[in-house]
Amino acid sequence: MTIVRFVARPLLASSFIASGADRLKNSDNTAEQLRPVLQRAGKTIPSARSFTANEQLVAKVVGGTQIGAGLLLGIGKLSRVAALLLVVSSALNTVVEYRSADASTKEAKTYRRNQLLKNVSLIGAVMLAAVDTNGRPGLAWRAEHLAGDARKSAKSLSKDARKQWQKADKGVRSTASDVFGS
Repeated sequence: MTIVRFVARPLLASSFIASGADRLKNSDNTAEQLRPVLQRAGKTIPSARSFTANEQLVAKVVGGTQIGAGLLLGIGKLSRVAALLLVVSSALNTVVEYRSADASTKEAKTYRRNQLLKNVSLIGAVMLAAVDTNGRPGLAWRAEHLAGDARKSAKSLSKDARKQWQKADKGVRSTASDVFGS
């Protein structure tokens, strides 16, 4: 792990850990803020109503997720999965905070906008953490190089086998491109 990752991950995670602890400590307030968003989600996705109906539980799950994923990100264990969980919880947090923020005065509107920008920036940061491979090759790179090595081995195959190999190689490349976007 580079020194930048060693320092940056705990710094980024600290905000989420503190926010998660705050959400758990004040779960009644969090549940109240979540209510309009959860009601809309329940109307949009009827199968989610059983989960969205219990705002207290959702508030505690969001808080616990932020603490757990923040800790994992901070120590560098399962950091990509943790970052993805933090993206989801941050997006929910951003919507909830923006909807429940006061916008009656000019100062309140400025504060609301600044909070929105801060939250969107944090989402961007954890999105970067979610795609960070920690200096190791990602799955797309590994698949590409595996295909290249296999292609070299295929040069010694017969003409029919080579055509079948090229067709399979094309399919693998297409699938890898669809899955990883590269």
